[in-house]
Amino acid sequence: MTAAVASAGIRDNPWLSFAGRRLGRFVVSLWVLASTAFLMIQLVPGDPVRAALGMTAPVELVNARRQALGLDDPLWVQYGHYLRGLFTGDFGTSMSSGLPVAQVIGDRLPGTLKLAVLAFAVVVVVAVPVGVVFAVLTRGGRRRGVELGFTSTTVLLAAVPEFLVAVGLVALFAVALGWFPVAGRGDASAFVLPVAALAIGPAAVLSRVVRVEMLSVLGNDFIRTARAKRLPARLVYVRHALPNALTATLTLGGLMLTGMVAGTVLVENVFAWPGLGSTIVQSILQKDYPLVQGIVLVYGVGVLLVNLVIDVLLALLDPRSTIRES
Repeated sequence: MTAAVASAGIRDNPWLSFAGRRLGRFVVSLWVLASTAFLMIQLVPGDPVRAALGMTAPVELVNARRQALGLDDPLWVQYGHYLRGLFTGDFGTSMSSGLPVAQVIGDRLPGTLKLAVLAFAVVVVVAVPVGVVFAVLTRGGRRRGVELGFTSTTVLLAAVPEFLVAVGLVALFAVALGWFPVAGRGDASAFVLPVAALAIGPAAVLSRVVRVEMLSVLGNDFIRTARAKRLPARLVYVRHALPNALTATLTLGGLMLTGMVAGTVLVENVFAWPGLGSTIVQSILQKDYPLVQGIVLVYGVGVLLVNLVIDVLLALLDPRSTIRES
């Protein structure tokens, strides 16, 4: 009886029902991600140990490494050990360095997170005000030239791949002008070019979205009512219009954050940045499959967590969404 009452209470509470669905999807997605990463290594053609140690490695060394890694066990036994290791934070051992994969990831993850978070902060700080300003300037079909210039510039910036942006920034500001370091991670100046390479394209895209959403909101009746009350323009735009335009912006912003984390793979290699992006490329070249597997898992979990946070934030901004899904 108590269980039935609790179940009915959860169904009647849209927030609890929403949280339960999202948590269930998150757990299932984690299991699918972990299983896919495990099968990815199993489906790699050839012997990963032989590939990592080289064709000239003694047979005894290859067999000993295979046994140490548990690769001689049946597939279902390996899968069980793998899942148990994930629960305990044991991602295996790197074939190239002999260090625990968790230790290698722990050393390199902060560098990648700093780049991605700083780039995302720059995108939001730049794109939201720019989108709002150009929406105000071009509302009602005014200033066609300004609209054309804004659209053309943002399309051009968004179309250039991050890799080419990074190379161009290095050539101009590091090599030609010498304003910033070419590569490596040193003081604060070392962050400028990598962060800019990650942020320029997404900032252009997000500013266009903010402008379109603001134009849509500015045409609503409640905005006309606020103007009729002779409220200050800043109050109308910031307090009344902007919060209603943030739903689509927040959704796209979350997707961009996950894209920025993935984009660090190329940008880190251009700037020789000590993060997960440069590490996964090196591990692929060295055929260090346990390390590749661990980094893929970390990237995947990061994407799932960002999506979960975005879902919760959207529900906070628009509580009606929890009811519509019930």
